[in-house]
Amino acid sequence: MNASLPTTEALRGALAALLDGLPPTQAAQAVERLIASYRGDTPTDAPVLRDRSDVAAYAAYRMPATFEAVRCALGAFRDAAPEWVPRTHTDLGGGTGAASWAVAEAWEDADPAPLTTVVDWAEPALALGRELAAASGVPALRAARWQRSRISAALRIESTDLVTVSYVLKELTGNDRAALVTEAARAARAVVIVEPGTPDGYARVIEARDRLVEAGLTVAAPCPHSGACPIVPGTDWCHFSARVSRSSLHRQVKGGSLAYEDEKFSYVVATRFPVRPAPARITRKPQIRKGLVLLDLCTADDGMRRETVTKRRGPLYKASRDATWGEQWPPPEEPAPGAPAPE
Repeated sequence: MNASLPTTEALRGALAALLDGLPPTQAAQAVERLIASYRGDTPTDAPVLRDRSDVAAYAAYRMPATFEAVRCALGAFRDAAPEWVPRTHTDLGGGTGAASWAVAEAWEDADPAPLTTVVDWAEPALALGRELAAASGVPALRAARWQRSRISAALRIESTDLVTVSYVLKELTGNDRAALVTEAARAARAVVIVEPGTPDGYARVIEARDRLVEAGLTVAAPCPHSGACPIVPGTDWCHFSARVSRSSLHRQVKGGSLAYEDEKFSYVVATRFPVRPAPARITRKPQIRKGLVLLDLCTADDGMRRETVTKRRGPLYKASRDATWGEQWPPPEEPAPGAPAPE
């Protein structure tokens, strides 16, 4: 594969090549079984991904969406810490490595690129992840290490700059979840946790967020503060949306006709170094009305509130019409030409 391809295109090409020899019916059946498994009780005595057919179906079904969700979380992280670059990265429960592809893209211009270690229990997932990385043409992915280990309370992590945990916590018992987050907080300078954008996924993120803060980390995103979440439990949940492009093969496996889908996710990023969180975060799709825009915000000072932006506010009104769900508000100001970069 051409090494000059952007990471997103490289992933799409790698997955297309992977599905090329897999009968669509077989892939669809494997996807349906995996969906049923993930919606039920996940077994603790065997990996959900048992063989290459399972892993290929999983990669086609989940990698693009997981990649986009983690990519969005890392984008918010980079807004809060634009000068910080991880030298090492550990992807816990990384499976075929979707989060590692997002990390490779986020710091694609870093020299050296982050050295990634993907840790997972399922050897078929690791083997396929290694194969996809090798075919990517992305140096950071081709240099990644793939380590088989049970994701449990007994796991110990070497000191690392960045830990990602994406769509993993649901598969663990409560004790294992708590221990894993505590161990990540101990070992890493920054922790990124992504879960499905459902009420129970949000609850797991909040549980992890509280544990990270208790361990002394600072919330970098999406929250504009490290205090308690202002959402009253059971009344709502904080989540965001990432647009996922589908290839024709992806649409065939997913059984959909649209050229895209929207992945709902919840996340938290916490660090052991100073960051500049967003002054406020847009928590719902902006509502554009005649002459005004309604923004639902989470703020550092007022908690959850709605802001009305009218034409009278000039450039801010224009910015509000272009604003999207999940972005910080107000938008960051562009530095003046020749102005020094913030320290």
